[in-house]
Amino acid sequence: MNAKKQHVLHPIPPTFDEWSKVLILGSFPSVKSREMMYFYGHPQNRFWKVVAGLFDEPVPMTAEERKHFLLAHHIAAWDVIGACDIAGSADSTIERAVPNDLGEILKTAKIRHIYVNGRKAEEMFIRFQEERTGRKAVCLPSTSPANAAWSLEKLMDAWKVILEDLR
Repeated sequence: MNAKKQHVLHPIPPTFDEWSKVLILGSFPSVKSREMMYFYGHPQNRFWKVVAGLFDEPVPMTAEERKHFLLAHHIAAWDVIGACDIAGSADSTIERAVPNDLGEILKTAKIRHIYVNGRKAEEMFIRFQEERTGRKAVCLPSTSPANAAWSLEKLMDAWKVILEDLR
């Protein structure tokens, strides 16, 4: 069944504070994330398992626990895209993308590095954000269930690079 494309506005505000040191950007929130009103809300997405594993902590479950977890570890999170036409949650269907304005995060927080979660986020970052922000982003392998080639262990190994920036 093909989902019909809809124009969707990003409903989730960024998570950051003045102590945030790394910024992790996804492409655009999934349907489940939009329902939950927080990033990586789909139960099969491994983002929360990966970051919790990096810090050897339990996986945060609610939106409030997840926000607290990120801020406690000096991690800012948002998405590259602020609005787009999309069918369901499929990044491959994104069209007419409008970027989020990262200016407030970069002005407020002392972001050492920007990381993007997967190739679509990287493509959108290069297209919309790199010149605007004057910053480059490091692409990490996607935590999406669609990236089945990467085991949880391999993802954690690749993602531990963010720990260097948090020291």
